[in-house]
Amino acid sequence: MPVNPIVVEKAKENHNIITTKQVMELGFSKALLPKYVKEGLMERVRQGVYILAGESHDDMYTIMLRSEKIVFSHETAIFLLGLSNRTPFLHSVTIPSNASLPSSLKDECKCYYIKPELYSVGLAEAKTIFGNVVRCYNAERCVCDILRDQNRVDEETILDFIKSYAAYEKKDLNRLAKYGQIFHTEKKIRTYLEVLL
Repeated sequence: MPVNPIVVEKAKENHNIITTKQVMELGFSKALLPKYVKEGLMERVRQGVYILAGESHDDMYTIMLRSEKIVFSHETAIFLLGLSNRTPFLHSVTIPSNASLPSSLKDECKCYYIKPELYSVGLAEAKTIFGNVVRCYNAERCVCDILRDQNRVDEETILDFIKSYAAYEKKDLNRLAKYGQIFHTEKKIRTYLEVLL
């Protein structure tokens, strides 16, 4: 039995990915996707997220599909923004402190919790190497996050990133100063950037 053409079309619109929720919105039973997996027509990449068989899967995009609250931050965000060439081994994500990371992602992500009122400061979007758009923080928010959580990020990554940020054509020093006040990182920002700017 081939994959229903409506399901295939929906997956292709979504870079070969489809979720249980999307299948149900199309009017099918949620048992359809596990059935396709059994028949080798689709692969389950994580809970509730499936991909057409034989297609490569975009890890970052499928992580984001697991929760509307996930925002890529720290090392993963600077990789997405092109400010680091180190592919993160574990993806760094930030979620508001009144939410929780799906348990199926706990081994794949380094999770940071933030006060709900600070969660959307610096929210941006970037494309993964597969061309999918994901939520991440902008460069200025990343500077504050990385300097605030210095003890969870290795020193070499911090130094490389700050050098990249200093040379970054799209940097916004006014925004950085404003975020520095919000996140109480002004002193650390001065210490690192005075040498480079």
